[in-house]
Amino acid sequence: MVELDHTFSTGKPLDYNWDAILDLDRVIPCVEGGSVIERTSPESSKAEIVVKMGAMSMTFRGTVDIVERDDEAHRAVLRVKSKDTGGQGFANADVAFTITDGGGSIHTSAQISGKAASMGEGVVQTVLDALVNDFTQKLATI
Repeated sequence: MVELDHTFSTGKPLDYNWDAILDLDRVIPCVEGGSVIERTSPESSKAEIVVKMGAMSMTFRGTVDIVERDDEAHRAVLRVKSKDTGGQGFANADVAFTITDGGGSIHTSAQISGKAASMGEGVVQTVLDALVNDFTQKLATI
């Protein structure tokens, strides 16, 4: 299990940031290598992400669901469940967003298995950290 905490700034108002986080068609492509395959409901999408770890490139395919939503506190949890399309591994994560005026914070709790996990926890944490940092920069543009 890898746990990461990040803050981000968008320079945009609270309501705009809240709507953006809850719009899976907008938020999923903010993840490097992420794309929406099919929107299955307002709270659920089938998605794919291509992750580069050193010389390896892996494609994970699965679902992204909004599993918690507190409109008053502006807190939402997105649950990612995915499998490595080229192997036996998986990458699952709960990503908790707390939105504020001008930005917010993200807590990521991820479980990785298979080839990605065999790279070692330090590598996995570094790759995830870079993905989340890149994601927070892209949030400011959506």
